[in-house]
Amino acid sequence: MSNLIKDNAIVVDEWTRVTPPVLGEEVVKKQAGKVVLFKLTGEPTYSQEQIAATQIPATGKILLPLSVWQANVERLAGRMAAGEVGILIATHEPLEMLAATFADINELPLIAVFVERFPDGRIFTIGNLLRTRYGFKNELRAVGDVLRDQLFFLKRSGFNSYLIRADRSAEDALASLQDFTQPYQGAVDDKLPVWRRLNRSHA
Repeated sequence: MSNLIKDNAIVVDEWTRVTPPVLGEEVVKKQAGKVVLFKLTGEPTYSQEQIAATQIPATGKILLPLSVWQANVERLAGRMAAGEVGILIATHEPLEMLAATFADINELPLIAVFVERFPDGRIFTIGNLLRTRYGFKNELRAVGDVLRDQLFFLKRSGFNSYLIRADRSAEDALASLQDFTQPYQGAVDDKLPVWRRLNRSHA
């Protein structure tokens, strides 16, 4: 059963996510004696060795980390032109890197944002900025530690597809998109606040 929700329905995922291999042991970062849970903005996601060792499927639609795409631009130019390349960025990767890589980010049929841990709220800001500042109009997908309680707010931030964590129910998550009938504030999905959307005048 698919765990992908897109446009208010559970659908089959047509995209193959490409992930660089793990080489060596992951370093556990600590600050003031505590484990640092979130990567710092601007921190490299993959090493050059990992990028070089990444296996990219020869056919089909592929979802690539931005750094892997940057290392394979010429090789994959034809597939990009055919609409077979989507880009995945992590919450700690600056959007300026994405904007600088593409003259028009609407060349991309899909941008996915990976959130490593549920409490990392940067994903909401990234969705908002992609839709407003950068004018992205195509599929915007949340992946990673994506749970039911986030979906309604991800939708308000501009996301229109969600890959629910594998151990959770997509059906249950889908229902959460209807949790609130009239959000109070304006947002990406509806810019008007509630007092501008509803006519409360009495005859």
